[in-house]
Formats: sequence, structure tokens, C-alpha cells
Amino acid sequence: MIISTNWLKKFTQIDVSTDELATLVGSRLVEIEEVVELGSKYRGVIIAKVVECAPLEGSDHLNVTKIDDGGVAQDVERDENGLVQVVCGAPNVRAGLTVAWLPPSSTVPETFGDKEPFVLGARKLRGVMSNGMLASAKELDLYDEHNGILEIDKEAAPGASFAELYELDDSLLDIENKSLTHRPDTFGIIGFAREVAAIQGKQFETPKWLTNSPVTFIEKSGDIQAPEVTIDNAELSAKYAAVVLSGADGSLSSPVEIQSYLARVGVRPISAVVDVTNYLMMLTGQPLHAFDYDKLCALNDGKADIHVRAGRQGETLELLDGRTIEISDNDIIIANGDVPVALAGAMGGAATEIDDTTKNIILESATFNLYNLRNTQMRHGIFSEAITRFTKGQPPLLAEPVIAEAVRLLGELTGAKRVSDVVQTTTDTMANEAIGVTAEQVNQVLGSKFTLSDVVETLGNAEFICTVNESGAAVSVVAPFWRSDIHIAEDIVEEVGRLNGFDSIEPALPLRDFRAVAPAEFDQLRAKIRQALSRAGANEVLNYSFVHGDLLQKAGQKLEDSYRITNSLSPDLQYYRQTITPSLLQLIHPNIKSGFDLFALYELNKAHVKMAGMDDDGTPKEIDYVALTVASKKPTDGAPYYAAKKYLDYLAKSFELEFVYSPIEKDLDNPGSAPYEYRRSAMVHDRVSGEYIGIVGEYRKSVQKAFKLPEYVAGFEIDPRGIENAVAENGLRYTPLSRYPSTERDVCFQVNQNVAYADIVAAAERVLAVSDLTSSVEPVDIYQPDDADVRNITVRIKLVSHQRTLAAEEIATVIDGVIAKVGEDTQAIVV
Repeated sequence: MIISTNWLKKFTQIDVSTDELATLVGSRLVEIEEVVELGSKYRGVIIAKVVECAPLEGSDHLNVTKIDDGGVAQDVERDENGLVQVVCGAPNVRAGLTVAWLPPSSTVPETFGDKEPFVLGARKLRGVMSNGMLASAKELDLYDEHNGILEIDKEAAPGASFAELYELDDSLLDIENKSLTHRPDTFGIIGFAREVAAIQGKQFETPKWLTNSPVTFIEKSGDIQAPEVTIDNAELSAKYAAVVLSGADGSLSSPVEIQSYLARVGVRPISAVVDVTNYLMMLTGQPLHAFDYDKLCALNDGKADIHVRAGRQGETLELLDGRTIEISDNDIIIANGDVPVALAGAMGGAATEIDDTTKNIILESATFNLYNLRNTQMRHGIFSEAITRFTKGQPPLLAEPVIAEAVRLLGELTGAKRVSDVVQTTTDTMANEAIGVTAEQVNQVLGSKFTLSDVVETLGNAEFICTVNESGAAVSVVAPFWRSDIHIAEDIVEEVGRLNGFDSIEPALPLRDFRAVAPAEFDQLRAKIRQALSRAGANEVLNYSFVHGDLLQKAGQKLEDSYRITNSLSPDLQYYRQTITPSLLQLIHPNIKSGFDLFALYELNKAHVKMAGMDDDGTPKEIDYVALTVASKKPTDGAPYYAAKKYLDYLAKSFELEFVYSPIEKDLDNPGSAPYEYRRSAMVHDRVSGEYIGIVGEYRKSVQKAFKLPEYVAGFEIDPRGIENAVAENGLRYTPLSRYPSTERDVCFQVNQNVAYADIVAAAERVLAVSDLTSSVEPVDIYQPDDADVRNITVRIKLVSHQRTLAAEEIATVIDGVIAKVGEDTQAIVV
């Protein structure tokens, strides 16, 4: 958003320099990205009068003019009458015209700031000397109009400064308006001027025409049936006002000053009718729209029956920019009868466009549901000045006075006359209630020393209505209707601190001790999980909680199990994810393409799934997850399942837990298990507490193909709450390291192909559990030849004593016992 300081000065006095103003505004209202000094490009532009004008011999379009500049230009050739000769090719040049002259040695404003600006000189054209040029609006960098030279439309003596005449000795503030999203009043010059006055400690008074109640309209001078206006859904619009004007000349241009102010704040001048609506929008923050009345009525059998309603699936609308859009039921539509004529708050329809033939218009001033418009803005890619303001939440009480002023200006500039009653429909006025505060309350929050009179003066400058109670100890504050962000006493306190400058508050040490709040136990657990996985060599990533529906389907998850976002930021972010794994899987292929051969990615975050239900407040429950995926581009020994399990076991050891793994049911209907191949995956539980932890395994072939995953890929997804519960139930377990050496033995069992590794481990652990030795069983290798009905499973048994060094005979006895038990339970033989 761009703010003109000269425009501000029409409504409030500014006693500081532009730099000081930018600093004040930046510290007390909004960040200013850049200050542009506009006046420097117009320093050499002079007002001149064309005294003589004659065709240039031998040319079909050039004219030789003699201009009177009041003698102010130096070092320029003049005739005996003191006139300067300029050759001009503009079709509208003529004697008696007042123009903007760029004398020799001046820079064409359009090229000001370029690497090679165009500096004018005195040179011959067709053998005739021409001194400088008579400039068009485009060459003057006012707006994009190059059909002729600019015709000065204000009284001015030859030699006067062009910049002073049109107030172009201006500074423009380029505003970072994201931080003003809650302040619709500041999206108009008047509202911004109010803030500038208040932060300077000056009383501001909004122009009477904007605050008078009741609103005064110019007298009706015709009798056309007023349009019928119906707001079909009260949630879509709080206010809609319309009036018919007749006799407007759509071919007229607005005054140069209005066009100039519009152009310098980023709005392209079009015609007097359209410029008036844009001018008032930039002035007040309230958008307006003008329909061609005759074109509109032609769409509905000669009637104007306006409806504000939701769009309907299958409807289309051709917009003013030439696009034809498909309307959604989230769009707000202005319709004449059943025919859509405008995309409310965003852009008008081409069928009712104002053009040079327009004589009768319907003028609209309204407010619309900002949430619907934000959806419309993103869906259709419309970022007009109007929708920018509507999406901030314009107050309904602004609509009527602005349309009244528009009627007056259109009558003045286009000859339009009001020929109908003003029709209004209101569904919500959004009145502000009184809020009580005391000086003590303000000072306790801010650490300031304001008196109650300071509070009243500060708020009064911004046009808050303040009433001090009889005791003089408190003040009742009513925010003006344009301040929809004021709701509680703390909002009032913030206003006092902000307008006076938080930097003006004297810093003081707190009078009581402050102690840092320890993170919640679950947050500490999450931090420990993060440290463990990072220590194990995995890389943490962070993904959006919103995903595309295709991502869910690639992972085998059902769209109907996900919550869909009706006002998503983009089509790629329409669904809440059900688990984290799909977000990790979509990162594998890009990382492999980037040259990473072997890596592990993990994420700690939340997900939402319908089957989890709702919280007590009716919002979807959030489920915490930890997911990890390990992948290798090159062939790697062993099954990828064990690579993922190794990370999980390391995580378990970090919490003094021991996980056990069990087979997954084939037809398990669970979003968490959807990406995994059940034959090569396992459910994970804590051995001691039995707490469910999650799932680990390799992914289904369809998932690998959909995400372009390598052959060697696996992962896990677990519930950190399960780890939390297991730790709480098991308590801390600490086993000191033995002072005696440990020993390891590898044993290879040949078993039937239906015997699982877990069966061998279970049999071995039953023997080891009765021993006084500390032991563990780990996989070494699983081998099954092609077309064989047996396979070899090699395990490593580790033994250690805390009392003695183990003898070979003792070790052999334990190992023999394990071999015997495994053989008994699984019919295994040692090979």
C-alpha cells in the first residue's frame, strides 16, 4: 500500500520531516519499506501557455508552437516577444492551451531514475528548432495516457511550477500492510491521517460528510424505479446500498489532480465515473462499484432486481479483465434476478461495464464476508485494491456516507443526477460497546505513569468517545465504528501505549521475582526424541500439516478420512494430513535426485484424522506423531526393515525401554498402516508395560511406485504419547556397566520358511531369562535360496556377568541350552 503525504496533509497537519514521520509511523503503527521522494522528478517542469500553433511545412502531424513560460527558463532561445519555439506532434495541441513544458536540460520524468535518463535539449526537427517538449501524462509519469499532451485544467500563470500546481512535491510511503490486516480503517487516507495525527499528539476530526447521521444525499432530480435489493444470506453481507444516477457522461476524464493522486498510490485512472469510485475507496477505505444501469436491466427483462447470494456450481461469469471464471459456492455473487453480474468485493462483470456510451449507472456501496472473499481471492487469483480492503473487514456504517459523497462527486464531474431513492439493506451494524479502564490499570500493564487525563487525551485524538465517571477514577471508552479491533480493556491499554510510543515508557526492573517456566514434560520428551534421532544420524524436516489429496492417495489413505479445508491457501493444501509418513515419502525422490545416496529423514508433528473424533470444543483432535524414513539409492546389504528398526531400537534404549515386534494383520483398516507392506512390517509395543508404540516396516510396492522410491526404503511411525506412558509406567531403569568382559556367539539356525525370526528370539530369551547373566539377542543375517522351503537365520547372542569373568564351559552351557530350546520350539537345526 502506498500513502501520499500530501494527501495526508489535506486532513491533518504534519509538523515533522518525512524521515521523522516515517520513523514515527514505523514505530507506532506499521513498518514502512521505502520512502519515495516524488517531487525531485518534476523540478524542471514549467507551466506554459501555447500562444501560437501552426502546421510544420512538409509534415502531416507536426506543429510549430510558440509558448509563453513567463520568462522563467534560462539559457533558452526566444523570439522578439520572449516566446519559446517548440515542435509538437500531439493531435490536441492548439493555441490557447495551457501545458506542461519540459525545457532543454531537463529530464523526462518517465525516465527519471533509469540508468540512462532521457535529458532534453534544443535540436532541429525537419529543419525547425525545437526547445524541449510539451509533455503527455505518460511522459510526465503521471499515468498511462499518451494520446496527446497533458491539458492543464487548473488556473495557472505561465512560469508556475507544475509540481506545486498539482501537489507533486510529494513523498510516498510504501507500507508493509500485512501488519494492518486487523485495521481496515487505515486502508484509507482519512483513516491513516487520523493515525498520523494521533501519534503526533494532535486532535483529529473526520470530515463531517463521513460521520453525519443521518447521511445527507443530494436532491433527487428524476424518477426511475429504485432497484430492489435483497441479501439472500445474512452471513454474506452486513450492508448493501444502491442508487441509480442518470445523465453520466462515461467518456469524460476526471480532473488531472484526482488522476494524479490515484496514479501515485498505484491506481490506474480510467474515466471520471470509475475514478470517482476509486478515489473514494483510496480516501475512505470503502470500495464502490458502478454498473451500467441499462446493460444491467437488459439482462433481466428491463428490471433491476439485485440479489447478494452465494454462487452456484456450474455458473460462470466474464470479468472486467476478460477472464471467464467458474463460480464456486464459496463465492459471493451480485445477481440481477438469477443472472450473475459481479463477483462481489472482487471484480465486476464485463456485461455491465462502464464505457464511453454509459449514461445511466447503478452505484453500489456494500460490505461482504471477509472470509468468503479471502477464499475468492486465492481461488481466482484476484488481488485488486477493492478485495484487499474488503478482506480486512470494512465496517457497515461506512457504506452509506461514502455512496452519498460519490453521488455528489459524480454529479460534479460527470453531470450525473440522482434519479432514484437510495435503497439499503442491513443485516448487522456491529456496534462497539463501552469499555471501562482506569489509569492504574493502564500503568500496571504498560509500566507507565500516565494520568487519567493522559489516557483520555490520547484516545480522544483518535476519536474514541471517552466519558470519565463521577469519581474521576475511571473512564468509559467507546471505540468509533471503524475500529472493529477494539473489544476488551487490554485493547484500550495497547492503544494508549502504541499512540504514545512504547519506546517512551521508562524501563524499570520488575518488583517481583520472575522464574522461567519449565517446559511441559511432553515437550521435554519430544526434545529428547529429537536429540536421540539426530544423534543416530537422521535429519529432521518440517512439512505443512495441509497436503494435496493426491499425496494421501499415493500413500494408500482414503480422502474421506481426512478433514478438507474449505478456504485453503492453495489447491495444493486442501486436506489435513492423517499421518506424517506421506509427507516424508514425497521428500525421498527429490533428495536422491540431489545426490544423497543414503539418508534418514524424521519429523515430529501433529496430524488430524476423522476417526479420532472431536475435542470438547468441537474442533478436530490433534494427534502427535514421530515418523522416520530411511532410504538408499544404491543396493545395500540386508533388508531395509532392519535399518528402520535399528533407529527405533536406538530410540528405545535412549528411554531405557525395550520394544517387542509382532506381525500386522493383513486387512488392518488404519491410516497409519496404509503405506506399509504387512508381510514386511511389525506392530511395536513396549515389552514391560505393553504400551502400544507404533508401526515399523517396508512400504507397499504401489506406494514405492507412486512416490518413485528406491528399492531400499523403510520407516516407522510411532506415537510419542505411547513412549511417555511407557516411561511413566516402567519408571527409570538403570543397569551399570559390567567391569567384566562380555562375549558374543553367532549361531545359524536352519528352519522351515514359515518360522519367523521372532520365534527364534522368543525361544532363546526363555532360556536366557532364567540365567543370572545379562544377555541380548540380535539378528545377523536371514538367507533363503530361491525355490527353497527352508531358510537360514543367524543370530548373535551377547552374554556378560556383573560378578565374574565368564568361563568357556559356562558360556557353552548357556549357548547349548539356547540351541536346544530353539530346536525344540521351532524344529530348527544348527548349520
